[in-house]
Amino acid sequence: MTGYLIRRLATAVIVLIGIVLVTFALLHIIAPTPGRAALGLRATPEQVTAYNHQHGFDRPIILQFVTYLNQVIHGNLGFSFKLNQSVTDLVLEKAPLSAFLSGVAVVLAIGIAIPLGIYQAVKRNSVGDNVLTGISFTLYSMPVFLLGLILIDIFALRLGWVDPNVSQDQTLGGALKHGKDLILPIVSLTAVSVANYSRYQRSSALDVMAQDYIKLARAKGLPERLVLMRHLVRNACLPMVTLIGLSIPVLLAGNLLIEGAFNINGLGLLFFNSLQNEDYSVLIGYTLVGAILTVLGNLIADIALTVADPRIRLV
Repeated sequence: MTGYLIRRLATAVIVLIGIVLVTFALLHIIAPTPGRAALGLRATPEQVTAYNHQHGFDRPIILQFVTYLNQVIHGNLGFSFKLNQSVTDLVLEKAPLSAFLSGVAVVLAIGIAIPLGIYQAVKRNSVGDNVLTGISFTLYSMPVFLLGLILIDIFALRLGWVDPNVSQDQTLGGALKHGKDLILPIVSLTAVSVANYSRYQRSSALDVMAQDYIKLARAKGLPERLVLMRHLVRNACLPMVTLIGLSIPVLLAGNLLIEGAFNINGLGLLFFNSLQNEDYSVLIGYTLVGAILTVLGNLIADIALTVADPRIRLV
C-alpha cells in the first residue's frame, strides 16, 4: 500500500508538471506579448516592451516556466494585473462557494442516484424503468448550462419564485444569506449528475444480480429485501466509488458553466471573466487547480475502492 501511494504521488507530480508546462506554453504561443493585454491597445510599443522586460516576459519560455514552477511550489500562482490581486488569494477567496455548490450537488446526486439505479435494475424493463431511463438520457445529453437557462426561464422569470442572479457577496456566508437563490444552480448540477450516476448504478446492479451468489441466496429462501440489502446494494455500489472520484474535476467544469449562467461569484465566473480579459495568470492557476483535482480524484477513488472492497489490493 505504501509503495503504491509513493509511486502514484510521484506519477501525479510528473503529470501536474506536464499539464502546467503544456498550458503555460499554449497560452504564451497564443498571446506572446502579455504586456499588450495588460496595458491595453492604447499602449505604445515601447511601453509594451518595457512592461514585458520588467516582468520577465521577454525571456525564453523555458526560463519563464521554471520561474513559474518555482512560484507554484511555494504556493504562489502568480499575480493578476487585471484585478491587481494575487491569484492564490483569488482562488482561496472564491473556492468556498464553488466547493459548496459542487459538494451539495454530489451529495444530493449520490443520495438520489443509488436508490434510483437499484430500483431500475430490480424493475428492469418495467414502465417505471423505461420512464426513468428516458428522463436520464434526456438530462445526460443536455448541457448543464441549457438546463440552468430553462430553470431560470420557468422558476425565475415566469413564476418569480427565485432571483435569477445570486448574491454577489464574495464570501460563502454572504451567498448563503440568500440561500433560496442557490437552489436553481444546485438543482442544475444535481440533475445532470443524477442522470450520469443512475445509469452506471443501474448497469452495475444488473451485473451483480446476474451473479451466482444472488441466485444462491434466493434459492435458499432468503427474503428479497435481505437479498437486496445484504448482497446487491453493497456490491453494486463499488463501481460508483470510482465514478464519483473521477467526476470531481468534471464538477469544476460544470461550475464554470453554471456560475456563468447564474452570475455566481465563484471560480467558474472568475475563469470566464479572466478568459475575456486575457488574464493569463488566473487562467493558468485555474487550470492547475483542475489538474490537481483530477489527480486527487483518481488517487482517492483507488484508495476508497480498496477500503470498500478488501478483495482489491493495490500493488
